[in-house]
Amino acid sequence: MDATNQPLLDIRDLSVAFRQGGRTAVAVDRVSFQIRRGECVALVGESGSGKSVSALSVMKLLPYPTASHPSGRIRFKGHDLLTQSEDEMRVIRGNDISIIFQEPMTSLNPLHTIEAQIGEILLLHQGIRGAKARARTVELLTQVGIPEPETRLGSYPHQLSGGQRQRVMIAMALANEPDLLIADEPTTALDVTVQAQILALLAEIRARTGMSMLFITHDLGIVRRIADRVCVMNDGRIVEHGPVEQVFTAPKHAYTRALLAAEPKPDPAPPQPRAEVVVKTDGLKVWFPIKRGVLRRTVGHVKAVDGVSLAIRKGETLGVVGESGSGKTTLGLALLRLISSEGPIVFMGKDIQGLRAKTMRPFRRDMQIVFQDPFGSLSPRMSVGDIVAEGLKVHQPDLSAEQREARVVQALRDVGLDPETRVRYPHEFSGGQRQRISVARAVVLEPRFVVLDEPTSALDMLFQAQLVDLLRDLQRQRDLTYMFISHDLRVVASLASHLIVMRHGKVVEEGPAAELFKNPKTDYTRVLFAAAFRNEAAPGDAAAPPP
Repeated sequence: MDATNQPLLDIRDLSVAFRQGGRTAVAVDRVSFQIRRGECVALVGESGSGKSVSALSVMKLLPYPTASHPSGRIRFKGHDLLTQSEDEMRVIRGNDISIIFQEPMTSLNPLHTIEAQIGEILLLHQGIRGAKARARTVELLTQVGIPEPETRLGSYPHQLSGGQRQRVMIAMALANEPDLLIADEPTTALDVTVQAQILALLAEIRARTGMSMLFITHDLGIVRRIADRVCVMNDGRIVEHGPVEQVFTAPKHAYTRALLAAEPKPDPAPPQPRAEVVVKTDGLKVWFPIKRGVLRRTVGHVKAVDGVSLAIRKGETLGVVGESGSGKTTLGLALLRLISSEGPIVFMGKDIQGLRAKTMRPFRRDMQIVFQDPFGSLSPRMSVGDIVAEGLKVHQPDLSAEQREARVVQALRDVGLDPETRVRYPHEFSGGQRQRISVARAVVLEPRFVVLDEPTSALDMLFQAQLVDLLRDLQRQRDLTYMFISHDLRVVASLASHLIVMRHGKVVEEGPAAELFKNPKTDYTRVLFAAAFRNEAAPGDAAAPPP
């Protein structure tokens, strides 16, 4: 075959097995697909189906020798990557093939600034340093939608929002304009407006450079917008593949049909105007100082939360939406007293602002959080059973070991995990499965108030719908109160009783969720909703014609 007609990436009969404790489990079973030059192929399927494992195999980033390939080959530009040495792969990684990882907080170095981490890539692969490297770094950050990128060069990963960290990861992956970009859920942490920008950026780079893409996602709407062909994975196998429109309009496999039909049911908790107020604040502020110079004088402030007032009643769900960096997560952390803030925070009738850690402890059982980054929030040294049971040991020490075990088993069942897996560790689960563990850890204590910070961002469509149903059932059974922070407005619409829209630390619009989705008053909210509900009706409107 003429080299110009060869596929850039040709995967044939690839299997991946993991050995643990004398047992071997097959995670990917004889998978085959090709990616031509300039083409985008999407891998879709539920969490744990083998999508990410297949992608990591291409770059030989699996934990060898625990992982092995019983069969198959991975040919890139005519060379089998599985036979390449580590030195040879080091040249290919980042230069010919780049990857955007699913969890940016665990992929970025917490000890290095953003400028240093992007600059390292430019130095290693292009020999660029100094002012030229800084200019290229600013250009990359601008391309991926980081506002005022010059002010972020000296920032560390923990000083950025989840969405901003994901943008930095995308900038690093695109720095050398690789021949093949592997994007593992690259837009899960991004709000809808930036998501549209990133997809447009990737399309522009593909058109300009001829870059190919392997795009892993659970968002079928994105697949339709960016991919040429799609492979549907289930239980480690490709069950259906073909051109995107063909697979989407006439799916042949039952699993594909179930995946396309999965969507959270719009059945939000009704407003409770007469119920007691669980959480209340008035004029809450979280300002982070900006320090400059040798003496580190404060020259200004980042106003992450700037004068927010709200009240959440028992049994309600407050939806909090807005662009990445708008202050959504900071607001949730402040209400739970996990970061410092100014202004009253009234929880269950008592002002908890200023309470010492020991005095706060009795309140902790009734207020829980599900973090956006499940891997970063789960201890890698504890088994899943110990992680879920930890809160019970602290807040309910009178429970016997058998009672604790029963509660852990029930919590894991509630979130769709096999209780037998509780002896395993977080790194042995997929991103979506780790998020289920985080939810189990929160609900096992039966709290009154739960902050859900992007809890569905790492989940496939099937489990998104299941998780929304689970959260709704738990809310009705236990009269739970939620603060639901998300950029996925479809999920918010299915759960929220009340809605606030944030921008630059302020609330720009608020009201009953059904009314706000139907009739947004500010230009910003209208743009946000238009990006989320492109080609379809917003909740409460008449059905839009199909795209």
